[in-house]
Amino acid sequence: MFGKPQLGLLRPCKYPLIPVASINNSQYLFFLPTCVSGSHATAADTTSGLTNFGLTRCFSTTPITMNWLQPKFAEKSKSPKGRPKMRTGGSVRGTTVVHGDYGLRMKDHDRRVSAASFKLGEDTIRRRLRGMNYTLYKRVSANIGVYTSGNEMRMGKGKGKFDYWAARVPVSRIVFEIKGDIHEKIAREAFRLAAHKLPGLWEFVKKGEPPVVGITKLGNGVTLESLKRARRAVPLGMENSPNPPKTTSSSTSPSQ
Repeated sequence: MFGKPQLGLLRPCKYPLIPVASINNSQYLFFLPTCVSGSHATAADTTSGLTNFGLTRCFSTTPITMNWLQPKFAEKSKSPKGRPKMRTGGSVRGTTVVHGDYGLRMKDHDRRVSAASFKLGEDTIRRRLRGMNYTLYKRVSANIGVYTSGNEMRMGKGKGKFDYWAARVPVSRIVFEIKGDIHEKIAREAFRLAAHKLPGLWEFVKKGEPPVVGITKLGNGVTLESLKRARRAVPLGMENSPNPPKTTSSSTSPSQ
């Protein structure tokens, strides 16, 4: 336990080490690889090296802090099956590209997508864009537990055991975004390959395109105020009519 450290298990650093800071009159020196601090740095101009050293590291043996395919803590109670939210009250949240330049948006119907499907789609995108300078953003999180019972089981007897993690994806929700030095055709091809690995129909979206309310895209005369109205002032298809028909109700009909 207190013997010599196993230096053979560590990968040697090919970058030279430079002193960063000292404590108690140079009794203890902290060295930093030049791959982090830069070859032009010296001991004189790196007085804040200890602070900078905590921001960037060449390698890390600690696990990932946040995982979008699995929550940090287990569920205290079993999640119900539920349904994805269909935002028809005027909300356009999550329907436009925010962080990147291109995005992948669900097109046909809301559904529950498993974490394994998301992981397969992410691996497909990274495999197609291998060696390119880009950043992949994930806009969803698989934080819903799915519980199943075994085959040929009688009804009842509880909800079942935990099976996998999933996410409720509503219609017109952006799932992946890409930003970087990538041509539009390459990004479109990467999203096309990833869409084949995911359930449902998906569409390619660029930054700056109008948002979507439900399944209705804003633009081309369609505004958010017109969708929020309770009823149309003029019936659909009668905008160019000289005398639009008037609405009738049961109160105007003659009494019998």
